[in-house]
Amino acid sequence: MSARVLVVEDDVSINELICYNLKKEGFDVHSVMRGDGVMVAIAKFDPELIVLDLMLPGIDGLELCRKIKQGSGTKHISVIMVTAKGLEADIIAGLQLGADDYIPKPFSPKVLLARIRAVLRRSGKPGAVELDRREFRNLVMDLPKRIVRVDGEGIPLTTREFDILEFLSRSPGRVFTRDQLLDNVWKEGRFIVDRAVDVHIRGVRKKLGKAEDLVETIRGIGYRFKDIEDL
Repeated sequence: MSARVLVVEDDVSINELICYNLKKEGFDVHSVMRGDGVMVAIAKFDPELIVLDLMLPGIDGLELCRKIKQGSGTKHISVIMVTAKGLEADIIAGLQLGADDYIPKPFSPKVLLARIRAVLRRSGKPGAVELDRREFRNLVMDLPKRIVRVDGEGIPLTTREFDILEFLSRSPGRVFTRDQLLDNVWKEGRFIVDRAVDVHIRGVRKKLGKAEDLVETIRGIGYRFKDIEDL
């Protein structure tokens, strides 16, 4: 079963480029070019994921993201913001409104497809197959065995360190706040200080050695696994 993706983009060429590449990969795609047509399109098309531009005629993308994520019948829909805005304030605003990911323009279709599959995989929706093995440059992760190797040498990560690396590497390029890491990796409760995240990230980097740059700090926001485009 193919995932249904709604593309909301007012630039004709970008809209067509996204739709073409998604259809080529087997996704069920519908698109609109105005913000004020999105809620109607959602009601008719029932998408599992929305690729949402921020600068739209009618209603802007941030307002739409708020409506989608606060609506009882739409909050389950995953949202990836695609925007020319690269300011920290815009990124933080989108994530705080509930956006599942963001990608700045210009972008490559390959990266967008990877982000879409990663979001669908996290949400348990169709459209992406979870692999037992992940490879990023000189780093290899064997997920079933929970083994990490750098240049063929095993890395002795603790259970928590492995969980952090595994979680970040699901979505290369996506920035996660400390709160999001606490919610998704610790899970047993929020009686943990934010500083614990920083301590564990430092531990992961130190052990990765030559691959430590794969885990990046995004100042003022949080952490991410290096973007696929930069590998």
